[in-house]
Amino acid sequence: MIPPPEARPQEVLLFTLERQRYGLPVEDVRELVRAARLTHLPQAPDVVEGLLNLRGELIPVLDLRRRFRHPARSLSPMDHFIIATNGQRPVALRVDRAEGLRFIAPGEWDASLQELPGVGYVSGAAKLSDGMVLVHDLRSFLSEAEALQLDTALGARPETA
Repeated sequence: MIPPPEARPQEVLLFTLERQRYGLPVEDVRELVRAARLTHLPQAPDVVEGLLNLRGELIPVLDLRRRFRHPARSLSPMDHFIIATNGQRPVALRVDRAEGLRFIAPGEWDASLQELPGVGYVSGAAKLSDGMVLVHDLRSFLSEAEALQLDTALGARPETA
């Protein structure tokens, strides 16, 4: 959520996807890892690209390209996975590149985003000196139906590759 103007700066992890910069609140980020082969998860919602086996923990990888209507692209060893939390659930986001951490000052938030319809999955936008950054809200990324479908698919535990 966009902090009120009197709030302190919010730290976000900046990343790029299809030459657009985005951010995630640092409190939602667990770690950053290089891309690795994924396992198909039958019966998962379309927004789930597959499962990542991270040190024995199976983590669903959310497909940001599909969600934001970017063209599909094969997994590249140059991609990064941002391991984050979507409420209580660990998830991974495949991104083109993680840029690093940045503090966004209260005066850098763009309040006009709250007025625009159809900007789901985004909690705010920041006007930085080097361009606009959309900050994601992972808690709204999956619809309730998608979350239930993912829970069902995860209950069926596929064989890992």
